[in-house]
Amino acid sequence: MTTISIIGSGNMATAIGTRAAKHGHTVEIMSRNTEKAQALADQIGNGATVGTYGARPAGDIVILAVLYAGAVDVVAHYGDALAGKTLIDITNPFNADGSGVVTTAGNSVSQQIAAVAPEGARVVKAFNTIFGGVLAEREPLDAFFAGDGAEAKAEFAAFLQSLGIRPLDVGGLEMTYFLESAGILLMGVARNGGGFDAALSADVR
Repeated sequence: MTTISIIGSGNMATAIGTRAAKHGHTVEIMSRNTEKAQALADQIGNGATVGTYGARPAGDIVILAVLYAGAVDVVAHYGDALAGKTLIDITNPFNADGSGVVTTAGNSVSQQIAAVAPEGARVVKAFNTIFGGVLAEREPLDAFFAGDGAEAKAEFAAFLQSLGIRPLDVGGLEMTYFLESAGILLMGVARNGGGFDAALSADVR
C-alpha cells in the first residue's frame, strides 16, 4: 500500500481518507485549517498524518477535496510542489440551485486545473459521481474517471481497486466536463426518489 495525500478536511476528505485507511493506505491530510486537519487525522487513525499546507505532499496521488470555486487557486498556490503528482479533481461545479453546472465543454474544472498545474502533474477527474456517505459505507462500487496520462490513470485505477471500487475509464481530459454533468444526473436521481444513498453504475460485460 502507499501514502495518499488529501487537500481538504470536509465530508469528502473524510469519506475518502477513512476508506483509504481502512484498506491499508497511509493518509496525509493537508488543510489551511490545521486544527481541522489534525481532528480529521485523529478521526481516521491508522497512522494518518497532517502535512503542511502548500508543502510538497507525501503521496504520489493527491486528492483535491475542496470546493470547485477554490480548486484552481489551490493548485496554483501549491505550484511546483505538485510536480510529478497525480491530481484527483473530485469537484462538482454545480450552479446555485444544483440544476446544472457552471462549466462548459472544453473548460471543465479539471481542464482549468491542468492549465495551472506544474510540469509533470497529471489531472484525473473522479469521485464526483459518488455521494460521500455511499463512498464511506458501500462496497463494492463503480467509479467513473477521466484524464490524461496512461501511467497516472493506471496508478489511480489500481488505487480504486485496492478500495473495493471498480474503475471505469471514460476517456481523456476532454471527458471531464461530461463527468461534471453526470454529477447533476446523480443529483437528479437522488432528488426524484432515488435518495442520497443512490450510486451510478455500469453493466460492463
